[in-house]
Amino acid sequence: VQLQASGGGLVQAGGSLRLSCAASGRTFSRLSMAWFRQAPGKEREIVAAISGSGGTTYAADSVKGRFTISRDSAKNTVYLQMNSLKPEDTAVYYCAARSGYSSLDRRSYGDWGQGTLVTVSS
Repeated sequence: VQLQASGGGLVQAGGSLRLSCAASGRTFSRLSMAWFRQAPGKEREIVAAISGSGGTTYAADSVKGRFTISRDSAKNTVYLQMNSLKPEDTAVYYCAARSGYSSLDRRSYGDWGQGTLVTVSS
């Protein structure tokens, strides 16, 4: 599956951004999707995940209450709405896809987007 992420940029602390990830090449409803992020010098970590139906979502404790993952089956797109951004949210954000059930383990995702940089200034 091909994934095209977009929406990153520079924002002040407290601001908002919405990331998008358009998927193609496979039946979208059969794909569990996730957002990961990687800050400089750190490992890639899970941010949020969503099941193929959209009925099950997960958000990491560090973003819970601020970030929301959603998907639009008509547009084959998954979103990450990020509110109340903090400088520690600065990272390259990657969308990922896998067939079957949702997973929090990055090793279980075989398809990755190119990454989009989010920079939050203090």
